[in-house]
Amino acid sequence: MAATSQPAPFNPSTRVLLGPGPSEVPPRVLAAMGYPLLGHLDPEFVALMDETQSFLRQVFRTENRLTMAVSGTGSAGMEAVIVNLVEPGDTVLVCVNGVFGGRMVDVAERAGAKVHQIERPYGEVFDPQEVRDAVSKIRPKVIGIVHAETSTGAWQPLEEIAKIAHEFGAMIAIDTVTSLGGVPVEIDAWGIDAAYSGTQKCLSCPPGLAPVTFSAKAAEAIAQRKTKVQSWYLDMQMIQRYWGSDRFYHHTAPISMNYALREALALILEEGLEARQARHMLNHKALKAGLLAMGLSYATAPGYELPQLNCVRIPDGVDDLVVRKRLLSDWGIEVGGGLGIFKGKAWRIGLMGHGSRRPNVTLVLSALETCLIDLGVKVTPGAALAAASAAYSA
Repeated sequence: MAATSQPAPFNPSTRVLLGPGPSEVPPRVLAAMGYPLLGHLDPEFVALMDETQSFLRQVFRTENRLTMAVSGTGSAGMEAVIVNLVEPGDTVLVCVNGVFGGRMVDVAERAGAKVHQIERPYGEVFDPQEVRDAVSKIRPKVIGIVHAETSTGAWQPLEEIAKIAHEFGAMIAIDTVTSLGGVPVEIDAWGIDAAYSGTQKCLSCPPGLAPVTFSAKAAEAIAQRKTKVQSWYLDMQMIQRYWGSDRFYHHTAPISMNYALREALALILEEGLEARQARHMLNHKALKAGLLAMGLSYATAPGYELPQLNCVRIPDGVDDLVVRKRLLSDWGIEVGGGLGIFKGKAWRIGLMGHGSRRPNVTLVLSALETCLIDLGVKVTPGAALAAASAAYSA
């Protein structure tokens, strides 16, 4: 029998991750994933869980006791929030202005809810009055809305909508997958009842955990359920016994991912939330100035553009994949294509967490300018970098 060759180690290429996620990860976070494993009930790991909960409360800006990292990506966080708050027959209102609002609808329907939705065109946000009109008519138990719509780059104001929810006795659940750690998220100050996020966006951690937080009202609603939670794995009544003082075994936590999240949160707190948010905004302004100088425009409604997720219209006659493939092959840059109705019509350029840095801004602007010029788009050479430099100097 002929000898077989031994498999070579996997050696991934170095990429500049400037898409909608995952984002670039700091070396300290990557190094943490190589630490020796501990058992999921080891006293040292339990202490790390407590510390991680404390860090998450600070980043979410909440005192909620029921705050933790669900084992799974951001979509697991979405499902955990919805299936724990919603019982079969409950009325739910979901505000849909992009792909991820649509996913909320799907999950709520699967949980047996009577789902109503209001819609805005992709790239737009909801006005509090239209939410009030729907809530007063439908009287939902839960209102679901996306804070940072990853598919469109839209940044949804929430404070007034949360007040409306409480005025009518509803709970408000929000998607902060792309916003947490990049723009202000004020769970307690805004009166948010439940929120979920993901580790791979502005937290600059590999994908694999989903931070969640539930208010006292939401925790009480979970405790008073008349039916079992649809998902055994995501049942917060059981999971909180593992993350709480009982340390009751529920599942084997992803140990290395929790190491990484602890370090990622520590880096955020070392930088300071306000300083981190200001960094994201500054790099966004520079990127936006450069894009506009190339004649490009945003697909997001003016004034509601996320600083960490820039959704840019593709010029007429330019092939989406041709540009993105060249960015990847020639410069190692990953940017995202459009989702839903924006497929083939928009690029999503992420400046998230560790990736929100001036060198990345200038690199993607210069590379994109080269691509467009080579495709015959009328672009003034050097204008993008000059505009970005001016924004940094302002």
